[in-house]
Amino acid sequence: MSAQDANRDLIGVPGGRWKLATPALVIDLDVLERNIAKMAEHARSSRIALRPHAKTHKCSEIARRQIAAGALGICTAKLGEAEALADAGIDSILITSPIVTDGALARALALNAKLRELRIVCDDAEIATKLDAAASASSQRLRVVVDIDPGMGRTGIRPDNGAAALVEQVAASRHLEFAGLQCYAGHLQHLESPNERRDKSLAAMKELAAFRDQIASRKLVPSILSGGGTGTFDIDPDARTLTELQVGSYVFMDRQYNDVWEKPGDKPPFETSLFVQTTIISVHRDGLATSDAGLKAFATDASSPLIAHGAPQGASYFFYGDEQGGILYDPSQGRLRPGDVLACTVPHCDPTVNLYDSYAAVRGDIVEALWPIEARGKSA
Repeated sequence: MSAQDANRDLIGVPGGRWKLATPALVIDLDVLERNIAKMAEHARSSRIALRPHAKTHKCSEIARRQIAAGALGICTAKLGEAEALADAGIDSILITSPIVTDGALARALALNAKLRELRIVCDDAEIATKLDAAASASSQRLRVVVDIDPGMGRTGIRPDNGAAALVEQVAASRHLEFAGLQCYAGHLQHLESPNERRDKSLAAMKELAAFRDQIASRKLVPSILSGGGTGTFDIDPDARTLTELQVGSYVFMDRQYNDVWEKPGDKPPFETSLFVQTTIISVHRDGLATSDAGLKAFATDASSPLIAHGAPQGASYFFYGDEQGGILYDPSQGRLRPGDVLACTVPHCDPTVNLYDSYAAVRGDIVEALWPIEARGKSA
């Protein structure tokens, strides 16, 4: 039986949140709604559009709520994510990673024919030629966003390394439409120094603006300039360069992003809405308890989880193995017993979400709904 099936009978039951089969991925709906509303208001007041990145939540229900709050559409990191969310009714998508293989291009063109609006990115002249040929063979027109590298080196073409020629090539292609520029400075999102984060992000935006002006002088005006993230959401609009923000993690927050603001002594601008809920299954040593959420329940590319609820003050969490977690605590602050339930702030939300099939959406101690994570595991 899946966790979703096991938890279905708890919907609407008072106290049902604390009876969930665990490990469970839990969303606090009140907090999620505040985060979505706060970012939407920030975008409106900053006069910038939102195209939130669904690689964080991978869930059509959350995407619909973001769009209802004013987002233009969504981003996905992978073609498979876009296909899954399109099947669930999301009809405006920007895929932010390049699509290069014949099989992936065929899938992208099938998706292009289905959606109201699809944009894909390109950072290579040979691939642009391949995109044009594939679009021609299917009698379609593809909207292509040229991906600009802000210095991270992951994807994108540097402005001084043939980017203008690539834009010209895309714009001149018979079956491609030059649909804008993407520039995502992912390497800056978690810088803990506020001044360093601001200075480096604004420098990247200044470089992007110079490139925008360069191609505009050749009558190649990008319809969108898309980029930014949760770590620079309040910095990038000041540059007046991007037309839309690709913020993602703000809906949930995690230990990594909270540290961006907390370590310099500030308060995070968004609240934590996402938790892994776990149950204590064994207590046989003083000050040590074992839970049912180990390495398989959390992404482990970052630090350890933080205990947000259910343990004595000062308790800490560590990984005991694949299936179990360990909790160290001071018994003088209270004792843990088998059956006790803990809620943990996750170290890194995006890959943690990818480990689960569904969210338990809760309000207070009541489970209001179980939301499928449709794009979970869509890595291709």
